[in-house]
Amino acid sequence: MSKLIRKVRQTSPMLRIIITLVIGAVLGILAPGITIIEMMGSVFVGALKAIAPILVFVLVISSLTQSKAGLDRRFGTVIFLYLLSTVLAGVVAVSACFLFPLKVPLPMKVEEVTGTPTSVWVALGDLVIGMVSNPVAALAEANYISILFWAVLLGLIFRKKASESMVQVISDLSDGISKLVSWIISLAPLGIMGLIYNTVSHHGISIFADYGKLLLLLVGTMLVCALVLNPLLVFLAIRRNPYPLVFRCLKESAVMAFFMRSSAANIPVNMKLCKKLGLDEEVYSVSIPLGATINMDGAAVVISILAMTAAYTVGVKVDLASAIVLSLVSTIAACGTSGVAGGSLLLVPLACSVFGVPPDAGMAMVGVGYVINAIQDSFETALNSSGDVLFTATAEYRQWRRTGKSLPRFLGGTTETEI
Repeated sequence: MSKLIRKVRQTSPMLRIIITLVIGAVLGILAPGITIIEMMGSVFVGALKAIAPILVFVLVISSLTQSKAGLDRRFGTVIFLYLLSTVLAGVVAVSACFLFPLKVPLPMKVEEVTGTPTSVWVALGDLVIGMVSNPVAALAEANYISILFWAVLLGLIFRKKASESMVQVISDLSDGISKLVSWIISLAPLGIMGLIYNTVSHHGISIFADYGKLLLLLVGTMLVCALVLNPLLVFLAIRRNPYPLVFRCLKESAVMAFFMRSSAANIPVNMKLCKKLGLDEEVYSVSIPLGATINMDGAAVVISILAMTAAYTVGVKVDLASAIVLSLVSTIAACGTSGVAGGSLLLVPLACSVFGVPPDAGMAMVGVGYVINAIQDSFETALNSSGDVLFTATAEYRQWRRTGKSLPRFLGGTTETEI
């Protein structure tokens, strides 16, 4: 038995998920109605549902508490590009949902929503009222808008007033909650087997076509961001053909990030690439780790599309103005994404709350996200991590042009860089 457990641990998480997904689908077709397998999916989603509000609350407070009061002016451009690209990625995602609206079978039974906001002003009014609800009740009821509001306020206060020991306590608490989440996510293969078993038992094998369409929409939108949106931002900043720089970042950063599925783990790769590109170490030694936290184009795409899909699935009618609000919320949520694999999925219920989608439906969509997570998270991390280098280089090359310094050869200049 110990040898079997050791072999399972040595197997890659992606392979484990694929194996259990297949087992769950086969059992769902051949032997529906096994309660203990159905329970595995319910327990997994229930655990995520329980920890997600606490995770959001603690992560946002910790991030703001540990952030510096100010940054050198030369970081202004790169930070602006990080945030702008994340906002625009959310806009591209909601636009894609309007063009290709999807409904998917949810792995948990949820009630359809009959009352929906009649306008964006009603939605914004509900948003403001929901923000100032009791923070303890917000944690208990998974009111993510209120959780985010109080967490931001406390984080800003702690950044000014907290002692070093208090900052360390908050950091340790954040690390502890993130570790707990990683333990829960380590059970994802069993949870996914239960979810896919339950879904196939009730909806049949056709659900894979629906999930395939969702995955195609996610990946297609991320490719648009990587190959159209980001190059456009680079061009506007440096007025040069952006694709030599874009393709170099994709080749040397995105490919590694795709397989590691962690922006944090890809930081050394990005640092090395920045050195090859001839960038200032004082700049990229700060901007690259910062980008792993706030440059989250892929997360914004995932959060926006899954929230829109959840809304369509439960019968919420979404207008354009409400979708734009979602883009902004997705940006804030993406910047607070957990560092664990699949962390962006845990913030989907926060975005769902913009439309009044019930928390149960939001968490059910998280379950759908984990079914396709092996591919989705790889593309998401590749987009996020390669963008860290892309925008760091763009900000610095923009400064080179302004000061009269020649750009690298691959951008039409004369400065030598490593191949």
